[in-house]
Amino acid sequence: MTKKISADMVSAFSKQINKDAQKQVIKDTMIKNGIQASTTNQASVISMNHVFSEEIETGKVTNQKQSGRCWMFAALNTFTHKLNESFNLQDFELSQNYVNFWDKFEKANYFLENILESIEEPLDGRLVSWLLDTPQQDGGQWDMLVSLIEKYGVVPKQVMPETFHSGNSRQLNTLLNAKLREDAMKLRTSYQQRQSEEELQQIKKEMLSEIYTILAYTLGEPPQTFDFEYRDENKEFHREAGITPQEFYWKYVGLDLRYYVSVINAPTQDKPYGKTYTVQFLGNVAGGKPIKYLNVDMAILKDLAIQQIKDNETVWFGCDVAQYMNRDEGILDPELYDFDKAFGFSFNMSKAERLDYKEGMLTHAMVLTGVNLADGKPNRWKIENSWGTKAGNDGYFVASDEWMNQYTYQVVIHKKYLSEELKKAWEKEPVMLKPWDPMGSLALMK
Repeated sequence: MTKKISADMVSAFSKQINKDAQKQVIKDTMIKNGIQASTTNQASVISMNHVFSEEIETGKVTNQKQSGRCWMFAALNTFTHKLNESFNLQDFELSQNYVNFWDKFEKANYFLENILESIEEPLDGRLVSWLLDTPQQDGGQWDMLVSLIEKYGVVPKQVMPETFHSGNSRQLNTLLNAKLREDAMKLRTSYQQRQSEEELQQIKKEMLSEIYTILAYTLGEPPQTFDFEYRDENKEFHREAGITPQEFYWKYVGLDLRYYVSVINAPTQDKPYGKTYTVQFLGNVAGGKPIKYLNVDMAILKDLAIQQIKDNETVWFGCDVAQYMNRDEGILDPELYDFDKAFGFSFNMSKAERLDYKEGMLTHAMVLTGVNLADGKPNRWKIENSWGTKAGNDGYFVASDEWMNQYTYQVVIHKKYLSEELKKAWEKEPVMLKPWDPMGSLALMK
């Protein structure tokens, strides 16, 4: 029997609030100032000091603007940290737009290939509905970045700078997704008309030509070769003429990305620790590096990150950034807002429960550039974001260790830091997760 909301029920709820003068003050404060401003815990603000015992100097923070390219910015930032140090540069940037172009072009092909792979699935089934929901987007994962770098390399930002739509991607994404859904319809219709696989691939090739045109008009065309010219901090001039993006990557960045692994903490019952996982239909480059995660206890994940930071190498990491965040102050801390005290009831799900019930997922990628150790234990972490210098402390954020425990899901670590047991676990065949699993979420927070 359906139980409806009654007038008596609403009246009782209202009386419960208005009989208490203190609750009335809280209500008035929130109405005027908002939830976060009314519940900020000053003790948390004071404790989140932007000073760290282990710290890597990384320079000026980048700005992804109104786009969901955080995963891309975070990865390229880790590259430039090494490049700046090796070649005596300051605040040098790699072109995020160059990688963005190829990501969107490859995602279009990946989507169309997935439509062909699922072509006999019902249109109203969960899989095809999931594919059509978002044919492509700005977001991504570490392994998707690796696939792009291995195929296309990188270029300096000066060679392929930002455009209106690289930093303001909504209109472009809307247009691309409209075209790709139309293309999906045409492919499925052509299949029903008994066109051959070869004919379907030719149709897809023509579709990709249209996608390339959209991207070239909005993002510009990527260079095949370019001249790299710069002055280092000693004012010495350097020039390298006619270099390709792949050659540039290996000469000036030189990181062998095959030796970096994605380590996650997903403490749900369906994902035992010490095993590897992949996600069906998650990727961007057809035939590229498959998504692969190694699931470990959070203490192990943090220890691996600390080891890499101590060796003066920054750490790409994925988290649920909007949880208990003050964007202006650059603070991430579960104690930052006194929601429980203000409302009089708890907000209390475990990390596993948040993943299971869609309250928690990886939404944003940033870079760990420092950690504060007290008696050998971390109590706060330094984070390089990609929201420009006006957010946080000149663009840098600080996270409490408990925030890391609760809201960090992934770090990318060099294999050399893994124990022998974890190295063996990494080599095992990954368990295939469904496309809609929470670990299939993409970092795309703006």
